[in-house]
Amino acid sequence: MSADMGILDTKRPEFDELLTKIAKYALEFKIDSKLAYETARYCLMDTIGCGLLALEFPACTKLLGPVVEGAEFRPLGAKIPGTSYQLEPERAAFNVGAMVRWLDFNDTWLAAEWGHPSDNLGAIWAVADYMSRKNIAQGKAPLTVKDALSAMIKAHEIQGVLALDNCFNKVGLDHVLLVRIASTAVACAMLGGNFEEIRNAVSHAFIDGGALRTYRHAPNTGSRKSWAAGDASSRGVNLALKALSGEMGYPSALSAKFWGFEDVKMRGQKLTIPQEFGSYVMENVLFKISFPAEFHAQTAVECALKLHDEVKDKLDSVEKIVITTQESGHRIINKVGPLANPADRDHCIQYMVAVPLIFGRLTANDYEDSVASDPRIDALRDKMVVEVDDRYTKEYLESDKRSIANAVQIFYKDGSQSQKVEVEYPIGHKRRRDEGIPVLVAKFERNIARKLSPKKCAKIKEVCANQATLESMPFNEFSDLFAL
Repeated sequence: MSADMGILDTKRPEFDELLTKIAKYALEFKIDSKLAYETARYCLMDTIGCGLLALEFPACTKLLGPVVEGAEFRPLGAKIPGTSYQLEPERAAFNVGAMVRWLDFNDTWLAAEWGHPSDNLGAIWAVADYMSRKNIAQGKAPLTVKDALSAMIKAHEIQGVLALDNCFNKVGLDHVLLVRIASTAVACAMLGGNFEEIRNAVSHAFIDGGALRTYRHAPNTGSRKSWAAGDASSRGVNLALKALSGEMGYPSALSAKFWGFEDVKMRGQKLTIPQEFGSYVMENVLFKISFPAEFHAQTAVECALKLHDEVKDKLDSVEKIVITTQESGHRIINKVGPLANPADRDHCIQYMVAVPLIFGRLTANDYEDSVASDPRIDALRDKMVVEVDDRYTKEYLESDKRSIANAVQIFYKDGSQSQKVEVEYPIGHKRRRDEGIPVLVAKFERNIARKLSPKKCAKIKEVCANQATLESMPFNEFSDLFAL
């Protein structure tokens, strides 16, 4: 038999164990972690706030709305925060997913694979709002915000646990494939799918394969990285709806010889999970609180800010700047040469260090052409050397640490040098929660004020400040607070 034939036996195999575990978890697991729900509340606030901030950027808003003009879905459609759009759930998932990821400014998960579990809010928001409005029209109870928080915890867990040991980027695949898988599972459960339907849907999510990381790396970095997660979350809703219509699943979608995901996409490597699904990921998720910067550079930006006062008036005296980082940071965001667009700049560690050294800040607007044209930025970039510290790399992967360390040191032409400023844990890390949450809440309040009336902002702040009040609120009423 030819080696490229797979197997010829047509007997249907049992479902791959991982597909079964994901489906059972999405449908049956009961979340009893107070910490997970509390963290999910802050995650919901931060994620929607980041989406509202993204609406200030035309590159984002040009992609939003119905798939074609006039194709809105009233009165049952999901409302898109900060806009007047009301859309069917698949298109709504793309809108919300694209908004919340656009500025790369909310949560992150770092392990063997990287990613942003809050990307799944696209599907969760869309389905929760649609199902709530549909239920009310049929005389049934709407979903509550707690239902959405539960779905968030589960989507975070599916994406994050799959990322612990499986490195998709090393075979050229983008982490948004995990968004598609997690969104498919939780969307199907929220829509009322049974175990077989959820498992069938998840098999389709794997069969879809994965987007290439081309748009995240030199020399092709571009804005697709800002809407790729919206696309994946939307696809999750699509696959869930197909499964609910009775569409069949594929038992060995992962393990089929030659034709399965593991042979085709992972070069024969088996997908594994080192622990069972629970609520670990939400409890330990990383928040981007202070800077809209790729997460591996968050602590580098903190280091640069600490050096701003020393260097701001003697930039011409700089001989060399050494940035010390982890292996993942080196692989993802170490770039030299011209940077073509904001998507290129917010994934360049040298740019993200140069701006705070010069200006004492790093905001979303600092990636735009109006700031990037300042010749001092590229002059400093040309003087930077990026080095990898083995300890940083090791502790980045240790489950009890998961540090994201960076250091910055400046060397001057007269032979003097700055202190080597090192930050191991960013403000959004679990180890800095007490310090970080007040900053996160202030960020959220600034972001909602950009698009919503003072009256709505006051009501949103009141609701979000109390866990029990928020959890008991009908989701459609929560969504109404953010709509124009």
